[in-house]
Amino acid sequence: MKMGYPMAFAALAVSAGAAFAEVESTDPIKLTLHDWTGQLITTNIMAAVLEEAGYNVELVQADYLAQFAGLETGDLHVAMEIWETTGREAMDAATATGNVVVMGETGMLAKEEWWYPEYMKEKCPGLPDWQALNDCAEQFATPETAPKGRYLGGPVTWGGFDEERVAALGLNYEVIHAGTDAAMFAELESAYQRQAPILLWVYAPHWAPQKFKGEWVEFPPYEPACYTDPAWGPNPQATHDCGKPFGPIWKVAYKGLAEKWPGAAKAVEAFRIDNDTMGGMIAKVDLEGQSVEDVVDEWMTANEALWTSWIE
Repeated sequence: MKMGYPMAFAALAVSAGAAFAEVESTDPIKLTLHDWTGQLITTNIMAAVLEEAGYNVELVQADYLAQFAGLETGDLHVAMEIWETTGREAMDAATATGNVVVMGETGMLAKEEWWYPEYMKEKCPGLPDWQALNDCAEQFATPETAPKGRYLGGPVTWGGFDEERVAALGLNYEVIHAGTDAAMFAELESAYQRQAPILLWVYAPHWAPQKFKGEWVEFPPYEPACYTDPAWGPNPQATHDCGKPFGPIWKVAYKGLAEKWPGAAKAVEAFRIDNDTMGGMIAKVDLEGQSVEDVVDEWMTANEALWTSWIE
């Protein structure tokens, strides 16, 4: 991921001139940016659409989970990607305050789970069953973690409860967090080319599960009680003894968005994009080296009839 891209788009916070006469307020609508390519794309698409409608937009770098504090106070206004897999608890806590509202689904469905390349199945034939992991821990070990296996998790800010899962399921693995999204997938690329052992966090929509042959580990199916009730699941003494939830990627906003900028709120609610489209755009940035700005411009040109319907 090239984190300079959001700054280029932040320049779009300038006014749209005479169009401001048609909007409810010229105050900036603050959209949050995070640290993975897909979220930069969705947020910059939304920003560009709002700019076309005449709104003043500001893009603000924010921590994925900590952003809810700003959304609750109104210091931030819109978050375009809250994943059912990792953000549901934080989203529910924020909406329970009455200050944050769910703006509907993005149209994308989230899956993120432990993943391994297909060639590792030869060394660990019990996969994808999670119970095979301990039998194969040494196959996934590195000099730094041996005799424990190594699991490469996402950046710490993503949450995900990987350490809790390792403890609850008694897995002989050490969780190593990647510093960035880009570093995580660069390591996958390198390992795959060398047919080297790797077990890591892979998510969809993304190009990785399309480009590389592999499988997600199958853990005990998620239920909400798994995260709150130790009696649920294979370990009666611990929570988080299950897989991650699957489901929609949501949009959320400060409650005041619809009060101050009702047209913008309508556009945010209308935003829709699917996994295949998003995966293709992420690949253009991460694999082909295009800028987020160019990819978003291309999408805006090709989909003018769609996004103009969001701001009519």
